Amino acid sequence: MRALNVAAPWGLDQIKVVEAADPMPGPGQVLVRMRAVSLNYRDLLMVNGMYGRGAASSSDVITPFSDGCGVVEALGAGVTRFKVGDRVATLFFQNWTSGGPDLAKLTSALGFPIPGAGAELQTFSQEGLSKVPDFLSDHQVATLPCAALTAWRGLFEDARLEPGDTVVLQGTGGVSIFGLQFAHAAGLRTVITSSSDEKLARAKALGADHLVNYKTTPAWSGPVREATGGRGADFVMEVGGGGTIQESMKAVRIGGHIAIIGVVAGAGEPFNPASLIGNSAKLQGLSVGSRDMFEAMCRAIDLHKIQPVVDKVFPFTEAKAAFSAMAAGEHFGKIVLAF
Repeated sequence: MRALNVAAPWGLDQIKVVEAADPMPGPGQVLVRMRAVSLNYRDLLMVNGMYGRGAASSSDVITPFSDGCGVVEALGAGVTRFKVGDRVATLFFQNWTSGGPDLAKLTSALGFPIPGAGAELQTFSQEGLSKVPDFLSDHQVATLPCAALTAWRGLFEDARLEPGDTVVLQGTGGVSIFGLQFAHAAGLRTVITSSSDEKLARAKALGADHLVNYKTTPAWSGPVREATGGRGADFVMEVGGGGTIQESMKAVRIGGHIAIIGVVAGAGEPFNPASLIGNSAKLQGLSVGSRDMFEAMCRAIDLHKIQPVVDKVFPFTEAKAAFSAMAAGEHFGKIVLAF
């Protein structure tokens, strides 16, 4: 079988398609023939040697990608959750089935330190897979484990938003577009930002209520305040990091919730924590979620027939081109590699 590998000195040019022996499932493991994987910003950091709870060393060889869709091909001894022929999604954290996060759960991420889904055949713990809605395509299923679950957890597990609340979604990448779709289905008022009017028009077609071009309106907290009658947003999906946190702080209401899920705009300048005291806002980091959360999200996707937005599809052998498209910000929603 073929697999994608990346190693030091890291970088897109180090992504290799290699031949490897077909893996065999051990006790409690499931062998999956992969059909598609999707890209996350975390994967781009990983192939550049910039991501991981334990830094990758010069001797590490990484099989990237946490998010995939495949079909069960064989079962190891003791497997009870699946049968041969089941279509499954990989779970970002292989050992986080329920409850809150802890170090053991958060160090079980696919890609690194655990070999990821970027191979034609891969073995996974039966606890690290889940069945998925039948109506979705393989490409769409592959988008769910990280981006979709991050948006779901932020909106409904941590913030506990209710119909009529206002949410701000930064940009039009995978997490924010899933956030838009989930929020729209739940009856939330949505404000979405982008540097592209064309992407904002696409977001409008998905149900966005208010659109802000942050290139022409860098102080986008102003339009958020206007849209909420001066009150501010109940929730902000903060994907930019240091480059956007100041505007998020100005946009959120008293007692509101800011979910920190990314740093695509870089480190930037630190914010003044006194402003949190002044408006009693909650600033919470989050990293994906548990299997229980994933399966609750899938029930909602199935009920509302939410169609994940797959913007670009590349053959898995063209991973470098797919990452280049991501780095250039060409995508709206998700980028997928097909096997």
